[in-house]
Order: sequence, then C-alpha cells, then structure tokens
Amino acid sequence: MTTADEKRPRPGSDILRTALRRNVGAMAGGTVLMGLYQAGETAFPIALGLIVEHTMRDRSLGLLGVSIAALAVIITTVSLSWRFGMRVLQKANTTEAHRWRVRVAECGLQPVARDVDLKSGEVLTIATEDADQTADIIEVVPLLVSSLVAVLIAAVALGLADLRLGVLVIAGTVAILTVLSVMSRRIGSSTREQQARVARAGAKVADLIIGLRPLHGFGGNHAAFRSYRQVSTEAKHQAVTVAKVNGVYAGTALALNAVLAAAVTLTAGWLAFEGRINIGELVMAVGLAQFIMEPLKLFSEMPKYVMIARASAERMALVLTAPPVTTPGAERPAPGRGLEVDGVRHGALRKVRFRVAAGEFVAVAAYQPRAAADLAAVLALRVPPDAYEGAVRVGGRDLADLSVDAVREHLLVNPYDGEIFAGTLRTNIDPSGTSRLLAEAVEASMLTDVVALHREGLDHPVRDRGANLSGGQRQRLSLARALAADTDVLVLRDPTTAVDAVTEQLIARNVAELRRGRTTVVITSSPALLDVADRVLVLDDGVVTAEDTHRNLLATDEDYCLAVAR
Repeated sequence: MTTADEKRPRPGSDILRTALRRNVGAMAGGTVLMGLYQAGETAFPIALGLIVEHTMRDRSLGLLGVSIAALAVIITTVSLSWRFGMRVLQKANTTEAHRWRVRVAECGLQPVARDVDLKSGEVLTIATEDADQTADIIEVVPLLVSSLVAVLIAAVALGLADLRLGVLVIAGTVAILTVLSVMSRRIGSSTREQQARVARAGAKVADLIIGLRPLHGFGGNHAAFRSYRQVSTEAKHQAVTVAKVNGVYAGTALALNAVLAAAVTLTAGWLAFEGRINIGELVMAVGLAQFIMEPLKLFSEMPKYVMIARASAERMALVLTAPPVTTPGAERPAPGRGLEVDGVRHGALRKVRFRVAAGEFVAVAAYQPRAAADLAAVLALRVPPDAYEGAVRVGGRDLADLSVDAVREHLLVNPYDGEIFAGTLRTNIDPSGTSRLLAEAVEASMLTDVVALHREGLDHPVRDRGANLSGGQRQRLSLARALAADTDVLVLRDPTTAVDAVTEQLIARNVAELRRGRTTVVITSSPALLDVADRVLVLDDGVVTAEDTHRNLLATDEDYCLAVAR
C-alpha cells in the first residue's frame, strides 16, 4: 500500500528547506520590515552627524526643524517596522512549529509502527522542543538578512566619509563571522547530544508514571528513582556543557564586536584629528560604532541558531523518515468468515492452530501469561506478519494482505491495560461519538454503577490515565469502549481481572449476550468467561493441547481444573 511516507521530507536539511519554502511570503514581508527597522536604526546616527554638520555651518532654525522632523520619521519607522515585522515572523514561526508538531504526532500515532529506536517520551520531546527549535529558522533568516543590511549601510556610510572606515567594518565583520562559524559547529553537536539525553530522561519519566502503581506495590520505586536520577544527571551534565559552549560563544562574539567598534571609533578619532573627516562625520562614525554592535551581535548569533535548528530538524527526521515496520496490503476481509490462526510461531507460541467461526464465542485458556501476551500481540498487529511464522487470517484473508483501515474496521484487540484518556466517561467509551451501542456497552460492562454515582452521568470528567477511577472501574471502562466499537471480530484479553467474582459473572453473561452472532475471542483464565464460551481452547507450552466446553474440560482434564479453579 502506498502511504503518505513518500511525501515526507527526508534528511534534516530537507526539513529546513521545506519550512523555508512554505513561508517565503511571510519571510519576505518580515525581512522587508526588519530591514526597514535596521535601516532606520542605522540612519539615526547618520542623521545626527548630518544635523550637527549643517547646523553648525548654517545655523538655520528652519533647517533644525526639518532635521527634528526627519528624526521623528526615522523613530516612527523604527518603532512600527519592528512591531509589525516581529508580528509577521512570530506568527509564521508559531504556525510552522504547529505543522511539525502535528506531523511528528501523526507519525507516532499511525497504526503501523515505525522502525525507529525511540521511546514515546523521546518522540514527545521531538514533537515539542525540536519542532519549536526547527521553526525558529523562520525568524533566523530574516533577522540575519536585516542585520546584514544594517552592517552594509553602516559600512557604506563610513566608506563615504573615509574609505578606510568602510573597509575596516567589512573586514572586521568577515573575520568575526569566520571565527564564530567554526565555534557554532561545536554548539550544534553539543545541542544534539543534549536533546537526545533530555528526551531519554523524558521517556524515563513517562515509563515511571505508567508503572507507578505496581512500583509502589512491590517496593521498586526507590530503584526506579535511582535509575531516573542517573539519566537526569547525564542530561544535566550535558546541559552544563552546552551552556559553557554557548557562554564561550557569546563572550567571544561580544568581545570581537567590542574590538571592532573600538577600532572604528579610534580610527575615526584619528582621522578627525588629522583633519581628513569633519566633526559631523566624526559624530556619525562614533554613533555608528556604538550602534553597529547590536546588529553585529545579532548577526554573529545567527550561526548558532542555525546549527540548533538543524540539530532539531535532524532529530525530527529520525521520526519522519523512519520506514514502517511493515507494509500493509490493500485487500479487505470477506464478511462472515471468522478468524483463523494457522501454525503461528512467535515468542512463546509454537505452531498455534485454531479457527473461530463467524458468530462464535471462543475462550482461550493460556496456562503461561507470556503465551497469552504473544497471541494478543500477533492478533493486534503489534508484531508485523513477516516477523513470525505461519499466518493469521481475518475474513479468509491473511493479515499481511489487508490494509490497516480494513483490519481496524473488522478486528479489534482490546488489551487488558487499555489506556484511559483525560475527558469524560462518554468520550472514553465512544471517542468518535458514532457508536450505536453506547448504552448497551455501558450496561454489559457493568459500568452503570459508576455512571449512577455521579450527577453528570456519562459526562463525568475522567483524569488522564483514569487517575480518579479505581482499577476495576478503569478496566470496565476499557471493556465498554471495546464493546461499543461493535466490530465483526473482537478479541479481549483478561477483561475482568480487576473486578469481584459477582460482577465478573454478570459481565461474562452480558458480554456473551451482547456479542451474540458476532465473532468473539476472550483470552482469559476466568471461570465465568470460560463457562459462557461456546468452546474453550487450552493453550499450553505454546500449542493448543485441548478443545471442548468449559464444563467438559473440568470433568475430564485435571490440569485444566488446577489452572482455572479459584
């Protein structure tokens, strides 16, 4: 199947070019306005020099009034051009950062996983900090050009007064940029390493938050904290290194700029003393020498920001250019054909074979938890079809030949630890708002008591990860979501492990009734669910060793009795 990946940018440099290309209009407008700002700033000391020269020579009040009006125009131009120029550039920057955040999030949320060695926390950092720093290139280029305009205007103005002053400014600027461009490379490499370590620390935090309850349960929270502290300390040390490099860079830039300004001032003073420039030109030269430090500082910082933006773009490219783990097909499953697992060998599974007819309710009693997890992972497409032996067929078609959309419409595998999102009970059960079985799913999962507890009913707010719900309530909420989806084939893994025995009995009967005529597979050791199934498959040591109804197996299989008895 052809995916949108073919349209994605490739390396980090292409990401930067894409960002620049689609913001050409905003950057052009921003460059003109910021160029006007820098030209106005540069014109101010030039105007002062001319005013001093002509006022001393002509001593005309009318000319003084015109000069004051000219200064007012310059000041107004400087103020308005800066305000509107930065508004245009920052709007484009913010919009571009949003686009890249959405692109990275889209890649991370695609049904087919990407072959990238990054944890979810690292992807989160890339989708936020790196996207923002990449978009900064939208402001960097116009500011770079406008700073160059200021330096060139100053050089021309000084060159008209005396060629040596203009040459001194040009030569000094080239020397400063040469030194700083070399130093900026170190900043780029250090920043890439810092971003990687911060991302790893963020991923560790995400993992700890997810596993906080079980960590507290078996007393592993202290060891987990030590592990995070080590990762965070490494990120801190790298951040200190980057800060030192940035400090050296900023100090060097400031020192070089000050040396150039002092050189221009001293040269102008010497030329005035020699009588080669007049007092007005001296005032202009001294004013420009002071002013030129600001655009030179801005100009000299640009290579650093370019390297930071490039480092962030390269990290985004890790996600955007990563190939999918598998390439889905384009077919759709045939209706009324059920589910078939044919000789699957993966992890703890060894040549597993079974078939579930359309409309049948089958329970799989897995004696080893690892086998249950591997079977659920294969059915959920978390393991690509080419990564295991054998085949899984849905609607008579191999999973490898089906499109992702077709699989998602036809087959739903609900994990035992389904995620709960911030929102309401309703939005967690029916995110799209289109389910026809919302009320039935709530009743079948025995979530009715949770709804009845709250005045808002299904609109009761739910915190992120279901923090304001108990374990049993979260599990029933996840089950209600799976039932409300009403897919042709539903696979549930341990859907009742966190509820009491009475509730479990009611849920088992309700699920069997609601799913009547729909293909359902439950991977469980719950006697209540095993009892309502049409038949039970015993998965032991990676293979199906027995197949019968729950009650017949209880009567004939001692190992089965020991495995499922409570």
